[in-house]
Amino acid sequence: MTIAYWIVAGLLASFYLYAGVVKVIRSRELLRPMMAWVDRIPLSAVRALGTIEVLGAAGLLLPPATGIAPWLALAAAIGFVLLQIGAITVHLTGEDRQVVLNLALIVTAAVTIWLATSWL
Repeated sequence: MTIAYWIVAGLLASFYLYAGVVKVIRSRELLRPMMAWVDRIPLSAVRALGTIEVLGAAGLLLPPATGIAPWLALAAAIGFVLLQIGAITVHLTGEDRQVVLNLALIVTAAVTIWLATSWL
């Protein structure tokens, strides 16, 4: 189970680290081709979401790796499920109704939650 956690959590953290850094450093014009919803959200909120994603990615990996407060990995995975529920809401209220990636991320985060509870 530990190896499975590291594989799934590592993939999830890699995705969110990339997505978060992109949201933090790129301009609205560079984000628009990848994320149609950025015009409906204030840029400060996009930056905040990116920061949350980067911190969540760190939360999936650092606490179990260091042994300091490993329950934070579980909290990060739960946070990603909630984040994607909000993302699906944003996608469904706009013109882009592409939610397949969001659903896949929810499933991946749910598997991470399940794997994290095995060693807590």
